[in-house]
Amino acid sequence: MKTYFLKMFNYNLFANQQLIQAVETGGSPATTLKLMGHLLAAEQAWLERCKLIPPSIPNSWPENITIEQCKKQVPERYEAWVAFLNEINEEDLNKIIPYHSFTGDYFENQLSDIITQVLNHGTHTRAQIGQQLKFAGTKTLPVTDYSYYLRVLNS
Repeated sequence: MKTYFLKMFNYNLFANQQLIQAVETGGSPATTLKLMGHLLAAEQAWLERCKLIPPSIPNSWPENITIEQCKKQVPERYEAWVAFLNEINEEDLNKIIPYHSFTGDYFENQLSDIITQVLNHGTHTRAQIGQQLKFAGTKTLPVTDYSYYLRVLNS
């Protein structure tokens, strides 16, 4: 399962990079930057929860994020998640992670479920960004399908 998650974070990096390029080419509309900032902040917040460390950000909606910040954070988040996954063992994926939401509510989830949440949230938010790019006039969006990623990887 750990190998699977590492593979999926490689895909997540690919898809985030494709979309960042499209956002920049499309003039970096404010809504798309807000959503990309949210995606990246959520990746950070969930990682900190998994590591059982206090949150370094007050919420998952940073204000006034720039395309330059997003371009820097995409590989940083990827490297941090891969480092974390490489530090744990297979059994750790079954551990229950206690955490507080940004509103202070207490929850517990299995580590593997949290990782799945992070990856699914990325896909969902990238779709929202793509929609906002279309609304802003972008004619063609990058292909970020997993099957396309596999074809690129294997070519």
